[in-house]
Amino acid sequence: MKKNDESQKRILLVEDHKDIVLLVEKRLSRQYQMDHAANGEDATEKLNTNEYDLVILDLSLPKKSGLEVLKDLRKKSAFPPVLILSGLNAVDDKVKGLRLGADDYLAKPFDMKELVARIETLFRRVPNAQEIVKLEIADLEMDLVSRKVSRAGKMIDLSPKEFNLLEYLLRNKNKIVSRKQIAEDVWGHNFDAGTNFVDVYINYLRNSIEKEFPSKLIHTVYGQGFILKEGDA
Repeated sequence: MKKNDESQKRILLVEDHKDIVLLVEKRLSRQYQMDHAANGEDATEKLNTNEYDLVILDLSLPKKSGLEVLKDLRKKSAFPPVLILSGLNAVDDKVKGLRLGADDYLAKPFDMKELVARIETLFRRVPNAQEIVKLEIADLEMDLVSRKVSRAGKMIDLSPKEFNLLEYLLRNKNKIVSRKQIAEDVWGHNFDAGTNFVDVYINYLRNSIEKEFPSKLIHTVYGQGFILKEGDA
């Protein structure tokens, strides 16, 4: 059965610091069902036994690292989405986590409001396992379970940010989406009109899915944003 009620969503918090566990569970239990694992082995056992809508995963864990937990999880499925909690000095681990299939990360120390916002963004963007698992437009296809993208039968390698951006555009195909919507809905960032990071990743994505193909799919609508559609904008 598809879960529509937010209070029915189940989150696994994998964290060994008791103060963080108490803080996070106190806030999130108002909205979600919460489970907790204090080490990597316990986390893997819970993931193999129960169905979760989201995993909040610390990387520095006893018995089994967060990266190992993530790697084992992604060998089986692209679900549930994973939000990594990472120390500020663990940049390499963050990168490894995203490449292993994490959906987002948040550096420690973190603000609780931002954690809640990131969770809400993931629930908007990432489907439940029972929902549609393939998105497509023209000859472009995205498999949400295997996290593979192809165009005209040719596999396309995308970075995690490119993948998330393309998924968002596919879910909103034939609709104009603004830079503000993209920044906030895809990555949970407050949009700063003085930055061009949305345009940078749009250009990266265009290069990945259009460079070797005759027709364009991502169109700029000047003064409004972007639209994913067949034909001219």
